[in-house]
Amino acid sequence: MSRLRVVPLTCRIGAEIRGVRLDPDLDASTAAQIHEAWLRHKVVFFRKQTHLDDEAQEGLAWIFGGEAVAHPTVPSADGTAFTYELDSKIGSASYWHTDLTWWETLPRGSILRAVELPACGGDTLWANTATAYSDLPPRLRAVADRSWAVHANGSRRGRGAREADGESDGEREFWSAFQSTLYETRHPVVHVHPETQEPCLLLGRFTRRLVGMRAARSNRLYRTFQAYVTRPENTMRWRWAVGDVAVWDNRATQHYAVADYGEARRIMRRVSIDGEPTVGLDGRRACTVSHDRSDTDAWARTVG
Repeated sequence: MSRLRVVPLTCRIGAEIRGVRLDPDLDASTAAQIHEAWLRHKVVFFRKQTHLDDEAQEGLAWIFGGEAVAHPTVPSADGTAFTYELDSKIGSASYWHTDLTWWETLPRGSILRAVELPACGGDTLWANTATAYSDLPPRLRAVADRSWAVHANGSRRGRGAREADGESDGEREFWSAFQSTLYETRHPVVHVHPETQEPCLLLGRFTRRLVGMRAARSNRLYRTFQAYVTRPENTMRWRWAVGDVAVWDNRATQHYAVADYGEARRIMRRVSIDGEPTVGLDGRRACTVSHDRSDTDAWARTVG
């Protein structure tokens, strides 16, 4: 019998699940308890799951209601079908974001495993976008309810500007792959979570503009909405150990990888779980409005 215990980390987001050895063959009853805790707490953590390899990590996706899916543009790690490697040698996701919002089919979740860590630093922050929405004052909430945003995987500055910034060969290779196909997708600023029915804010780093607004108003509203997402009351911080696993609900969170470890190495392995297009409060669905392999610089000028 499983001795599963759910230990909340804050009142708004995050829980550690103890007494479980993660495995693709986990029994249905234990899996159901984990899934329920995941929906309630938005991100759940399992300490020291050092027995997992890439294949087993990919096989955990069913516990959270879906199947593993490969990154849309970046090749999977060598020898794996769906695993995406995050190596500090080629950069860090040190910005608030929801994974793959530039893709029409928003992944339902992500499974992240710590492989190599610095001696100190390298924590990750998560934020609850459902409580962020509920915190909005009524007039601001009304604006969010009817707003849509464009999300894109292209840089505002374009490839040439990044090279001039002195990026390494590895960084340039990564960004070339990341933008090998360029996506521009419209999502509702407030979408309805398909399982909990909670309204959640959907913004973050890949947001380019709010639809139908002048740039100044779009930028001002974006910053205001984001400030509610990242309020300390809506966030939590996880200090990693090798073998730790985090699984977050990508439909109701943003996260931020803290790059405070200097030249030390940090390697994580991530598996995305398939999802579906977002749906706004009015029932309209997300849609991809641009999907091509055109020149990055020219494309960036049109959406930057």
